[in-house]
Amino acid sequence: WEFNGSFHQPAAFLMMGIPGLEALHPWISIPFCALYLTALLGNCVILFIIRRTPSLHEPMYYFLSMLAVTDLGLALCTLPTTLGLFWFNVRRIAFDACLIQMYFIHILSFIESSVLLAMAFDRFVAISHPLRHPAILTRTTVLKIGLAIVLRGMVSLLPIPFLLKRLSYCGRTELSHSFCFHPDIMNLACADIKVNVFYGMIVLLSTVGMDFIFIVLSYILIIRTVVSLTTKEECLKALNTCVSHICAVLVFFIPMIGLSMIHRFGKDVPPLVNTLVAYTYLIIPPALNPVIYSIKSTHIREALLRALCRKR
Repeated sequence: WEFNGSFHQPAAFLMMGIPGLEALHPWISIPFCALYLTALLGNCVILFIIRRTPSLHEPMYYFLSMLAVTDLGLALCTLPTTLGLFWFNVRRIAFDACLIQMYFIHILSFIESSVLLAMAFDRFVAISHPLRHPAILTRTTVLKIGLAIVLRGMVSLLPIPFLLKRLSYCGRTELSHSFCFHPDIMNLACADIKVNVFYGMIVLLSTVGMDFIFIVLSYILIIRTVVSLTTKEECLKALNTCVSHICAVLVFFIPMIGLSMIHRFGKDVPPLVNTLVAYTYLIIPPALNPVIYSIKSTHIREALLRALCRKR
């Protein structure tokens, strides 16, 4: 413990694995390794294919590249502590290192939410205003959107580590997961955390909450446009371009909303449920997104097959 008057700050936190299954951690690490490997290889392949295929140099695939980079970052943020705990039972993480990991996990989560919103806007423009789509979403516009997304995440979350650092901690130092999460750290403090709770809720609602609302609104407008199309084939073709994105939205937002609700209102929820939802939120989307887009996107699939054939 570091002591300064009445201010107590732990030198480190202790991370937890899967409660009740600690003896099985080496075996449990096998599916986690498979998910991490899928996330790393899958997203790298997506980036490689888009970069090497000139026909994919358009807004939809630029946003997909942003999503792949974000998923790579999320996987790399949690991989060292998760596999370190499962393989070597390394539970200790320094206080400042924990805050840094937490900051990047939340930034990347907010960036992923914003990228999904940008992809929804791209689908709306492509379906509702196909002739104006190239003029609206130019390369410069896409770059500006990407920079705005990153800056919004960084600035909105910048106060969080400092708000946690000002708190006094005493008693428990055990985190609920094998990574650092803002509500988890905050609940270990023995000081007044009303400011942290209020600011965290405001940031969550003004970023991820607004992103989700605008994504839903975009699809309402897309459905209105699709319904007005003359033939059934045109309707199905238009909707088929959105299937991958809808799956990515559901895979990301459902566990994220569930985890936020558990941390704020689910005091009686079993620890195992909390842990499984957390892992689903941070590990499943980076692993599934490249698989979803490789299966559902004809252009990605064809470019991947061409690359494999050239290598052979």
